[in-house]
Amino acid sequence: MIPILQTPLGKLFEADCLEVLRGIESDTLDLIFADPPFNLGKQYSSKIDDSLKAADYLSWCKAWLDESIRVLAPGGSLFVWNLPKWNLPLGAYVAERLTFRHWIAVDIKYSLPIQKRLYPSHYSLLYFVKGDKPAIFHPDRTPVPCCRHCGGELRDYGGYKDKMNPLGVNLSDVWTDIPPVRHQKYKKREANGLSLKLMDRIIAIASDPGSIVFDPFGGSGTTFVAAELTGRRWIGSEMDCSAIVDRFENIEADREHLEEIHTNKNTLFRKADLALRRKRGVTPLSSDYRLNGEECLCRSDLEWEQLPLFGTAL
Repeated sequence: MIPILQTPLGKLFEADCLEVLRGIESDTLDLIFADPPFNLGKQYSSKIDDSLKAADYLSWCKAWLDESIRVLAPGGSLFVWNLPKWNLPLGAYVAERLTFRHWIAVDIKYSLPIQKRLYPSHYSLLYFVKGDKPAIFHPDRTPVPCCRHCGGELRDYGGYKDKMNPLGVNLSDVWTDIPPVRHQKYKKREANGLSLKLMDRIIAIASDPGSIVFDPFGGSGTTFVAAELTGRRWIGSEMDCSAIVDRFENIEADREHLEEIHTNKNTLFRKADLALRRKRGVTPLSSDYRLNGEECLCRSDLEWEQLPLFGTAL
């Protein structure tokens, strides 16, 4: 097959994902992320039928899941993004073939209520590995959650502040910090797109620079952009690749966005929260925290004068 887009690290094919998958050798991919249509009757530029009977939709999903499992390398990771309604049966199907790791709940911002139902407030992200354990697993750490009005901590860690990792809080299986892609600056097509922060996090968890990442449902190309900008090799498919091709022609905007994302992870406190804290006159950070560099600026002025500019403080 001839790719419609090729970069030094990746290849994009404008084709059915099953056709692309069948051309990939078994046991070769390190990470697969799949965000299939949710079967909600939406109109896509590719003109696919997004209103199948439930049995037909699940049968189609199992077909590309079977191929995905075949091409996944031993120790490789599979992530499946969907509504809980669909990930419940799909997860049970995959769990018979791969090792289940996590059901990750990703908070939905501003979702609409459904009459006579509980308010739907999360997407489901299933995480499986091929074999007993992942070959690659190094999740990012997240900053301490702080008030967006004053910058103060939203949680009191009590007597454990001195034991907290200076690089941040352990990542949990509930993600409330993934923003919706609604701002025109980040929205790359008319249909919904994935957050660059989401894909950067998944790629960081289960791949290294040089790893091979595959996304069978390219959408707006977020997976491929995140892989390209972080040095991963990638393969992708989509029925209509026009939005992805356009995005790669203007990839510098995503590069700047990713740099911003990277400054706010693997750190105990976000710079913006520290600046807001000082501006609002909130009590300086506890001296029990083990801080680095600019985080120390949020101590009292006297403490700051006594601390080194670089390296672990206190």
